[in-house]
Amino acid sequence: MSNTLALPTNLSVGSFDSYLSTVSHTPKLTPEQEYDLAVQYRDHGDLEAARSLIMSNLRFVAHVARGYSGYGLPLADIMQEGNVGLMKAVKRFDPEVGVRLVSFAVHWIRAEIHEYVIKNWRIVKVATTKAQRKLFFNLRKSKKGLGWLSKDDAEAIAENLNVALKIVYEMEERLDGRDMSFDMPTGDSSEDNISAPVNYLEQHEADPALLLENADWKGHKEGLLSKAMSDLDERSQDILNSRWLSENKATLHDLAARYNVSAERIRQLEKNAMKKLKAAVVLEA
Repeated sequence: MSNTLALPTNLSVGSFDSYLSTVSHTPKLTPEQEYDLAVQYRDHGDLEAARSLIMSNLRFVAHVARGYSGYGLPLADIMQEGNVGLMKAVKRFDPEVGVRLVSFAVHWIRAEIHEYVIKNWRIVKVATTKAQRKLFFNLRKSKKGLGWLSKDDAEAIAENLNVALKIVYEMEERLDGRDMSFDMPTGDSSEDNISAPVNYLEQHEADPALLLENADWKGHKEGLLSKAMSDLDERSQDILNSRWLSENKATLHDLAARYNVSAERIRQLEKNAMKKLKAAVVLEA
């Protein structure tokens, strides 16, 4: 749907209460008016007709959005996601079906709000599959206060949603978990700082002394190899460079043609040169 159907800028300026007041005073459409506007948009792409359909139903989005105020997310953002769902519903609405737009749009409004809640309720997603999302929202409604579900409540939810009891308990644990900073203190106490994962997740290769030792040993080995190469005759150096160190590696036959000998002779020279390199490096190490 075109960006020209975005909400007027005056509705997003000022307090949230001002926005609610504005949409609540937007005139409702009669069934006949709604039908005519929907036909106008469907048949002629009239964006002004679509805009009227959206504006007249914003109060319903606000009503649905209030039901998600207990997730700790900004209600204004939840409502805006619901508005996106309403616009998607208007785009797909068929006035010939014989239902009001609000009845058709409720699915799209909730779908957008659910997606927003799932993405933003925790840093790590608590639900990724369709079944997990359904369980997430049903658990949020079913949990009474801050306590854990009773066995009867959990069994009733599992039976109602046709999932295993174990899955219900796993989702409840996710809901009652909290985000934890990896390396920054989450409060003023030293206990918070100690419990940060960075303090107990071990990285075996991060020892500075070990890293320095490995880097030094690597440089030492490279130096030994370079010195051993320089002690070889010019032809052996060229064969090893061409066969192993060059970006475009030569074949035995390429080198045989270069030195006017057989490929087998090149293989022997390569083998002898490698033995000399190994012996020189072992001796110096």
